Amino acid sequence: MSDGPPPCHCVLCHDYGDRDRMDNFLLRTIVHITQYGWSVVLVPGDDGPGWAYTVGLWHSHRAPELAMFGGDVYETEEILNALGRRTAEGAGPVAGGRLDDAVRGRPAAFRAVEQPWYRALLPGAVSFYRRPPLEFLQVVWPDEGGLFPWQPGTELPFRHSQPWLWLHPRQHPAGSWTRHL
Repeated sequence: MSDGPPPCHCVLCHDYGDRDRMDNFLLRTIVHITQYGWSVVLVPGDDGPGWAYTVGLWHSHRAPELAMFGGDVYETEEILNALGRRTAEGAGPVAGGRLDDAVRGRPAAFRAVEQPWYRALLPGAVSFYRRPPLEFLQVVWPDEGGLFPWQPGTELPFRHSQPWLWLHPRQHPAGSWTRHL
């Protein structure tokens, strides 16, 4: 029998003895989480697609953190903030779920991210929580025809535009996403 959600291990809930040495990224993240309940980290793609992810949804709402890959990082930020607001209202996404109006009025699917990806692609969350959050969900968007990357009929470039982080890195095809490992 559980006594509620597991405790939060973030730098706000625990003093790890280095609060006086936190970098600007972590300090800004803490300000955003304190003001809004979460922060969105943007990672512009240098020679490939960019991505964005949340930090603080677990701390504030005991809900999975979210990550979205490919596409414009500012549009991705807007989508993650909208999903963060849904989460704050108690209607956030769940692993294996789908929301029909999550991405530009189109559906999004949600897949649990395997932990070996966390340090490479979601380092700000690892820095904030000091251990991986209990759950990270990848927000997966469909192509123009409404098909998700794993569905038959999708074009190869679209299938590679988002990583498949629900697969262990050893199972993921080599490419622009695995080079971050």
